[in-house]
Amino acid sequence: MKKAIFFILLSLFVLAACEKEPTPNERFNEYVKLWEKNNFEKMYSDYLSSHSKKEYKSKDFVDRYPKIYKDLEIKDVKITFKKLKEEDYKKKDKVSVPVKLSFQTMAGAVNYEEKVTLKKEEKDDQANWYIDWKPNLILPGLEKGDKIVPETISPQRGEIRDRNGSGLAINGEIYEVGIVPEKMGGQDAEVKSQLASLLNMSVEEIDNKLNAGWVKPNLFVPIKKISSENEALLQKLWALPGVDKQDTSGRVYPFGEAAAHLVGYVGPITAEELEKQKGKGYTANSVIGKRGLEQLFEEDLRGKAGEKISIIKSDGSDEVIAEEEVQNGKNISVTIDGELQSRIYNEMKGNAGTAAAIHPLTGEVLSLVSSPSFDPNAFALGLSGEEYSKLEKDPLQPLINRFALSYAPGSAIKPITGAIALQNGTLKTTDTKTISGKTWGKGGSWGGYEISRVHATSGPINMETALMYSDNIFFAQAALDMGGDKFVKGLKNFGFAEEIPFTYPLKKSQISSDGTLKDGGILLADTGYGQGQMLTNILQLATAYTPFLNGGDMLKPYLLVDEKNTGIWKEKIISPENAQAVSKMMRQVIADPRGTGHRANLPNVELAGKTGTAELKSSKEDKNGKENGVFVAYDSKNKDLLIALLIEGVQKGGGSKIVVEKVANIFK
Repeated sequence: MKKAIFFILLSLFVLAACEKEPTPNERFNEYVKLWEKNNFEKMYSDYLSSHSKKEYKSKDFVDRYPKIYKDLEIKDVKITFKKLKEEDYKKKDKVSVPVKLSFQTMAGAVNYEEKVTLKKEEKDDQANWYIDWKPNLILPGLEKGDKIVPETISPQRGEIRDRNGSGLAINGEIYEVGIVPEKMGGQDAEVKSQLASLLNMSVEEIDNKLNAGWVKPNLFVPIKKISSENEALLQKLWALPGVDKQDTSGRVYPFGEAAAHLVGYVGPITAEELEKQKGKGYTANSVIGKRGLEQLFEEDLRGKAGEKISIIKSDGSDEVIAEEEVQNGKNISVTIDGELQSRIYNEMKGNAGTAAAIHPLTGEVLSLVSSPSFDPNAFALGLSGEEYSKLEKDPLQPLINRFALSYAPGSAIKPITGAIALQNGTLKTTDTKTISGKTWGKGGSWGGYEISRVHATSGPINMETALMYSDNIFFAQAALDMGGDKFVKGLKNFGFAEEIPFTYPLKKSQISSDGTLKDGGILLADTGYGQGQMLTNILQLATAYTPFLNGGDMLKPYLLVDEKNTGIWKEKIISPENAQAVSKMMRQVIADPRGTGHRANLPNVELAGKTGTAELKSSKEDKNGKENGVFVAYDSKNKDLLIALLIEGVQKGGGSKIVVEKVANIFK
């Protein structure tokens, strides 16, 4: 009996201990844990006081506050409070707890202090502490009825300018063309038809915009953005009843097609791009660099949006809770000469090809051209499906960036082959080779394979004559005399088979598919005159000529005006004597009436250089194969400009002579 009484008393003691009234510290600590996890539903149902629940309905708390947290991007919520001593709450029904709150928002950090009131209430025959909720626990100073206003201030995109300060990509004025429906005067069908034709749109696209839910007869309905420079188009548009414009700002590309592949353009961000750039401040309404320098320097150009969170009071006053000021994008200055870029592009217009121009004594890249091209302004303003399809179907493929590709250099490699042979000592400037006829083959393992040349000379010829006539056989034999290992090493000294150290990504050059040249092999011989499997981008080809003007040093090409890592890329790859000797020979390629580049012999400019024709044929017997014409030339007197230019498909139009004439026109 005594044991039974003992266990009953013990059970009552344990039950009493279990039902011990929680302290305000314990209750508020539980509440804080839910708060930091954004569990507003349980916060409301289990912890809010009766007074708070009357004041703030469930939808005001459980629905609104999580939405506020999401809209303001509130995260890393931390709440700390000073625990009350027992005498602070014993025999009391109401206590005040000092609280420190901190969290991160879209507009930066928020830190503040408040006092939270806890009240003791009887619920279900049990006393407990409940939080007397106030909105200022969400944001400092927030009161019932206040409006929370998040604001994003878009940064101004940085501009891209050339070496002379001329704009390549600038922020300018554009027009948003639209319709005021009630002003079409009953000619709706005719106006829409003519407008669609002028703007390269379909009537259906225009109807979709006019049928939007917000549209009213007296409101301006935006249809398409256009350039403010196209006066002829503007006059036709303003003649249509109901058609009007609004001035707005946008990206403008003053050099148009001439610099499109280099500069690129901006456009609305896609869902895929938005996902890829997650966490970097982009929204569905952002624009982003799509190609070229706009894409390459996107991070610098775009800047950082400003963010602000304000509370609008019932009296109209506002209080800023958090703010991060807008940071406009950085302006970028490049070494490109916009006028030269346009001159080269206009000279190439109508032909597929590419060109690079550099300052041969500094390494500054003055021009990078790809032809044909497209209008970046049209892309930035919004290209229609029909317009894009037309570009895609163009047989000259204007959307391809050719200066980023690699091509067979053809005979433009011969000065480099000769320079490597001179440096190795397997050839001297006075050495001659006697070659009979227009073809030559080694026999043996070559079988019937023969190398052909355009001009058949009689008697012995030296390197100068071979360069002047562009003799394939001479340079094939020079490569064979060196051997594969020496020639490969020499080509690598000139940077071939390496990534060119340049800001803009370009396709890597190659000596052969596996990087080697077998002694005595056909591939070794063909590589000697720029055929075989050798490939190079146009800028690397231009750069490979800089040792001839710099005492044997090859310069590092650079694009940014303030670039720090400039100067020499490859030091003393040939001797100053050999560099000077080859340069004099290349002057004769143009100065001598017999030279393949004589059409570029100008009265006031002492050009030196080398022509080339790269054959892209499946076999020697292929009569319909494509040929690319190449010409690399520089001003040997002023030494301020070096141009490498390539035109595709010259087999029916005079071969490399076409390219020589174009380069001569640029230098005039």
